[in-house]
Amino acid sequence: MLNPVPVVVADIRRSRAGFLSVVGLIAVAVALGVAVSAQERAFRKGSAHAADAFDLLVGAPGSPTQLVLTSVYLQPAALPLVSGAVLKRLQEEPGVAYVAPVAFGDRYRGHPVIGATADFVTQAGIRTPTEGRVFQLEREAVVGADVPLRVGARFAPSHGPAVRQVEAEMEVEGPHRHDIEYVVVGKMPRVGTPWDRAIVVPVEAIWKVHHLPTGHPDGEDRIGPPWKGPEIPGVPAIVVKPKTVADAHFLRAKYRTENATALFPAEVLVELHSLLGDVRNLLAMFSVATQALVIVAVLLAVFASLALRRGKLAVLRALGASRAYVFAVVWTHVSLMIALGSGLGLVVGWAGAGVLSAAFSARTGVALSSTLALQEVVMAAAIVGIGMLLAVIPSWSSYRQTVSADLRT
Repeated sequence: MLNPVPVVVADIRRSRAGFLSVVGLIAVAVALGVAVSAQERAFRKGSAHAADAFDLLVGAPGSPTQLVLTSVYLQPAALPLVSGAVLKRLQEEPGVAYVAPVAFGDRYRGHPVIGATADFVTQAGIRTPTEGRVFQLEREAVVGADVPLRVGARFAPSHGPAVRQVEAEMEVEGPHRHDIEYVVVGKMPRVGTPWDRAIVVPVEAIWKVHHLPTGHPDGEDRIGPPWKGPEIPGVPAIVVKPKTVADAHFLRAKYRTENATALFPAEVLVELHSLLGDVRNLLAMFSVATQALVIVAVLLAVFASLALRRGKLAVLRALGASRAYVFAVVWTHVSLMIALGSGLGLVVGWAGAGVLSAAFSARTGVALSSTLALQEVVMAAAIVGIGMLLAVIPSWSSYRQTVSADLRT
């Protein structure tokens, strides 16, 4: 049998605009499915990575989701305060490696200024600053990789707008500057989380600037645990590093009381990922429906094109081309359109997921990395396979046409 490719190439050159339009239509349909799948997977990985430093969170009774969103992803919200008595008990637990009260509310040029401890910043020595050192005094600060402050720089924070502060019953309606100046003594490495944009200071500094006790006995001017003063302020969240997995589950159960709630961030992420999975499934169904409609539209367009080309195909037959050759020409043409469209859609979908990931990362600080996986390749290959099978329909229709009837048209 003669090679059908030259005839197919000639047909494409004659109807280049129509051919490219069909390929583009298929590419858009495939790209939608690929982008949804790749982006959803990137979000799962990125959000889980951001929570790695938070083994156990303890807060006041309320919304577990909001506690995680505010503490892990630094989304501003008015969190209720967990009592300082809870912090005092936690630091005395034998199964705790370290405990870090976390206080929110202050900002500097859009960057959150957060009170915490040196152990939390370094993950008990696992992470070290890329420049400088960790804070040792109240008015020292450590900045994330994306904070545009150098070691040695000084800054004065202000209250964040309309966010509950560390005071138990105080809210502010607009920003106002504090009468305190911090000096940057260290810069942390990039970790791909919203904390890359954060400025961390000793929690005692946050308490003191809001006219609260520091948690230490009077006259004791130091930072960090243990807090053994007569009065320990409440905080929005407490990050707990258990010594073992068993300790983690024990503490989670023990501190689920009327006055506190303890949770693993992974618990909340499972719920969020489940919701995201439902949305992904809906979008995937929409994508599959779109792809099916596109393939049907392609077949209809091919039938319409064949109706106009019946005379040319009949001439081929009259010149000696076999029915099988005509079948091969039509099948190759349709299959080529679907294969090119699917391949292009795979690339466009991956690029689109990358753009969405970059936009999401710029917005939230959660680093997302969109990659193509076997799932997306199989999706595109399945469309090609189904398309090639369906291409048999118009090809068989051409195969059955008689030369005499087509020449008369």
